Amino acid sequence: MRVDLGDVELEVAQAGEGGEPLLLVHGFTGAKEDFGDWMEPFADLGFHAVAPDLRGHGASDHPEDEAAYSLEIFADDLDALIVELGWERSTLVGHSMGGMVAQVLATRVPEDLRGLVLMDTSHGSVEGIDPELVEFAQGVARNQGIEAVADILAEMESPLDTPAHLRLLAEREGYAEFGDRKLRASSAAMYAAMVGELTAQEDRLNALRGLTVPTLVLVGDLDRPFLDDSERLRAAIPGARLVVVPGAGHSPQFEAPDVWWGAVSRFVQQVTRDRPVEMA
Repeated sequence: MRVDLGDVELEVAQAGEGGEPLLLVHGFTGAKEDFGDWMEPFADLGFHAVAPDLRGHGASDHPEDEAAYSLEIFADDLDALIVELGWERSTLVGHSMGGMVAQVLATRVPEDLRGLVLMDTSHGSVEGIDPELVEFAQGVARNQGIEAVADILAEMESPLDTPAHLRLLAEREGYAEFGDRKLRASSAAMYAAMVGELTAQEDRLNALRGLTVPTLVLVGDLDRPFLDDSERLRAAIPGARLVVVPGAGHSPQFEAPDVWWGAVSRFVQQVTRDRPVEMA
């Protein structure tokens, strides 16, 4: 399904139309398919699960100007999408960069959210990335395009190449191609804009300290770049709970699906039924 938001159209996957609103937001160079395994299971629990390709990703529109991309603009799109869907209150799940966008939206309109899941994400700039490498990546994207970026990254080690990720590459047929396809379907302008913002963004911890939305913070125990940030998010957001997923890296919905599903499905059911959130 395509949804016209005015300046862009987003490609959206959905299941369980008419159920409790649940918005699932992928990360940087990800896609709606990052939640593809879970759309029908969420629908079976009574949710209207919606997962968009963010602008510049997947099959959604790809504006050519870098100024068309930022966390704030992604949040604008989510807000507009929620309006188009006719939702009054929804539960928001954000993965990695999607979790950052979710934080922006949650601090703007907390009254519109029943619950918030922040998954393998950060409250500010992603640490440990060489600024010269960022500048190099931006130059490749601007001058040679996303295909050249993908070719170079395929030959480089990544801090997200955890044992869990490498195991999945070996065991899940087509998983390597899935990741490569998502990257190559991304906009070069989006890549150049966001690789810069993700490493030089404003810290949101102070803004999150007043958040009253029930929040689950979830992170793989092997996802070292995001472990400390996840603990700080839990400490800053009143009443937030932290689940550290054993044996998972940056994508626990793929790397430890049973634990991920148990934690997330329990949480979203509790908040949509206005029950006290109890996490093991």
